[in-house]
Amino acid sequence: MAALRGLLERPLASYYLLLSSAGLLLLIGLTMVFSATSVRDYAANGNASTSVVKQAIFAVIGIVAFWACQRLPATTYRSLGRPLLFTAVGLLLVLNLLLAFARLTDSPARIGPVEASQLWLFVGGIQLQPSEFAKFALVLWGAHVIARKGAALGWWRELATPLFPVVGLLFVLVGYNDLGTMLCLLALVVGLLWAAGVRMRVFAALSAVGLLGIGLLVAVASLGAGSGEIGEENYRLARLTAFIDPPPPDECKLADCYQIAQARYAIENGGWFGVGLGKSIAKWEWLPAAENDFIFAVVAEELGVVGCIVVVALFAVLAYTGLRIARRVEDPFRRLAAAAATTWLVAQAVINIGGVVGLLPLTGVPLPFISDGGSALVVTLAAIGMLASFARAEPDAARALHARPPARWVRLLWAPLPPLPGRRRRPAAPPAARGSVPRSRERRPDDQAAPRGVRLARTRRGSADERRR
Repeated sequence: MAALRGLLERPLASYYLLLSSAGLLLLIGLTMVFSATSVRDYAANGNASTSVVKQAIFAVIGIVAFWACQRLPATTYRSLGRPLLFTAVGLLLVLNLLLAFARLTDSPARIGPVEASQLWLFVGGIQLQPSEFAKFALVLWGAHVIARKGAALGWWRELATPLFPVVGLLFVLVGYNDLGTMLCLLALVVGLLWAAGVRMRVFAALSAVGLLGIGLLVAVASLGAGSGEIGEENYRLARLTAFIDPPPPDECKLADCYQIAQARYAIENGGWFGVGLGKSIAKWEWLPAAENDFIFAVVAEELGVVGCIVVVALFAVLAYTGLRIARRVEDPFRRLAAAAATTWLVAQAVINIGGVVGLLPLTGVPLPFISDGGSALVVTLAAIGMLASFARAEPDAARALHARPPARWVRLLWAPLPPLPGRRRRPAAPPAARGSVPRSRERRPDDQAAPRGVRLARTRRGSADERRR
């Protein structure tokens, strides 16, 4: 225990904990994506590594994003918040307009080179998921807005403009097609307000509004299902009903509890130590979305309870490290952004794992670092890069890096030195020290407060003294 406490008290402990936990989760993710997709890819095109190569390319792009983000100072992040938010809202508007146009005209959701699916935009062969960019943009913009408001944040009037309208707009644009991502955004906002010290009544009201919004989305989906706009049945209501009152496994359908039943079979088959890496039975077309939303079931079957504990422990280390960074940094923006990003990643992992094991309703969100998906992986690694930048800016870490700075080429290739805490600009030299204004012309401290006639008399008396000298 003493040795662990000594390791945690080191100046760069947060930085190395963050890199080790995120790196191990990324390595596990690439391994499990290959295991979950190799059979399907080999049956489709004779190459078992098609999906994992694609995921590895996105992992390399994400590592580059991590490297770039850990080099940026807090001022750059604050200036990037608004452009990223406008870009994310624009992409979400395009996605929703294309989907609405497709529903109304019963035609493909495509305009020129831009094509839309339920959650993705395809632009010239490039697949984007706008909701993932919206999470990162809301972290930066929301932290900047709240840090700028400061102590006045406790009043509803300060929260109502402009934070809540923008959050409500994102909820509407994201939640209609992706309820799980809307829950992640809600958790992100709760983490942001909690780090800002907002009163508990605000959290209660926000929770009530969130539950009301989820109920409205389910009701709207029910009306759309009845009119044939969304499908023959309301999958959200079916999943919620199956979670509250699960039917027998032999009566499950694909839209409600079939995935849950197959996931439980996979977890039961894995036992304590698993059947072995690559030996899962559920991935043989039994478990839908085995490489994405239900990849934790494949982990449970192949690596057993021990493998699941390792994955959950790594997410726990990530949660501890992110909140440790938020507690130690001095800048309010860094504190708020670190708490919001940590809440987002950990809440998304909890929602995914809870849905797979049956503790929460299914929402269809990917497991960070591990599920197959390019946009989610790149944005997640960019958020880890931001947290790494903040970890290096902790007061003790910054002093240690300045006391024993790394070599110049390391700073150029990896990351520059963070600013020292508490450094202030030196005050400008007084006019007498620069020699530009004579001593007799210097204004006394009470010159501004004196009447104009008194100031004029003082100036004339000073000029007469100069002539006598």
